[in-house]
Amino acid sequence: MSDRPVVLVVAPGDANYRGYCLEQVADAYDVVLLTAAEPSWEEAHIIDHVVADLDDPAALLAGGRALAARHDLAGVMTWDEWCLVPTARLARALGLPANSVEVTRACRNKATARSLFARHGVPSAVSLSVRSLPEAQAAAAQIGYPVVIKPAAHAGAMGVQRVDTPDQLATAHQVAQLTAEPAAENNQVLVEEFLDGPEISAECVTYRGTTTVVAVNRKTISPPPHFEQLAHRVDAADPLLGIVTPAARAAIRALGITNGVSHIEMRLVDGRPRLIEVNGRLAGDMIGHLVRLTTGIDLPRAAADLACGQAPDLTASRVGAAAIGMIYPHTSGTLTHLGYTGTRPPWLDRLCFQRRPGDRLVLPQDGGTLFTARAGFYIVTGSTPAQVNERLSTVADEITVAVKADR
Repeated sequence: MSDRPVVLVVAPGDANYRGYCLEQVADAYDVVLLTAAEPSWEEAHIIDHVVADLDDPAALLAGGRALAARHDLAGVMTWDEWCLVPTARLARALGLPANSVEVTRACRNKATARSLFARHGVPSAVSLSVRSLPEAQAAAAQIGYPVVIKPAAHAGAMGVQRVDTPDQLATAHQVAQLTAEPAAENNQVLVEEFLDGPEISAECVTYRGTTTVVAVNRKTISPPPHFEQLAHRVDAADPLLGIVTPAARAAIRALGITNGVSHIEMRLVDGRPRLIEVNGRLAGDMIGHLVRLTTGIDLPRAAADLACGQAPDLTASRVGAAAIGMIYPHTSGTLTHLGYTGTRPPWLDRLCFQRRPGDRLVLPQDGGTLFTARAGFYIVTGSTPAQVNERLSTVADEITVAVKADR
């Protein structure tokens, strides 16, 4: 029998992007899993599991209770965006540490978050909730073009488009509306002010109401109208840390978050941060791994500590830079070849091909999402951002993606 605390993880996710999270939590905790399918890659990191329909809040709650009956749980956690609210509800039912369901809902609903930002004076964007195309047209005219139209409770830039002129609005509204429909919590659509400036994120840890910005992530975004995330770069010595910290802390306070790891998205407008949204979870796209490579700080372990009511260790042990580049085809179609012609230098931390010849890749402009468009990713490390940028380009030049284009 282990004497380590037991933590329940809800929805482990994809091995390629989330495997490192489960691995790092399991380094310090005994992990029991609530999952939608029988474990495969997860088996090496867990001691028990229950399979449940995670889209059904009652089934998720019942599965969590079953694991709590078999184990003395110290905490419950998730890094899955769509499981945040039911996981908070589960923690409350089991009497375990967590932000309230109401706070978690506010993070999930971008309309609620915008209202709280406005009430607390957090620099954000003008945002109006709409129920129809005529309302969207009126909102866009009131805000002024360009605007951004998006579902209120989605993630991964799905259904999000920039609209520059009135004649583009109907199509963008339809896409946002269709994307919003499957959201379990709400199907609102928002029309928002376009924030013109570089997009970044602040990776934050909050313990007992005190927030530490551990790292800043600089993003590369696809050209308009979509907001596909093409690359992320983290530098332990980023000068933006001091600039974004006050805004990040203000956003956390406005939402009422007292404990947890948060991924806060912003844009720098005239050099000053303006809030896009607060994700009450670990960042996706391997950003947490970039943070560990550059600072030595283990965000999944910190999230587990917080879920168990413990103070996380945020002592930095490294100073460096790292980046992830996403692999996309130039056009939608059937993948015919995906390969890497270079060597494997020590600074190439990971190279992951997620698709195989014969798979169909669909880009956002053709109705796809990041789940249908990406072919893989690669991660590089270095001592400076300039060195990391050079290495990103080197690897990109040595990756070949060939598709047979759709007719």
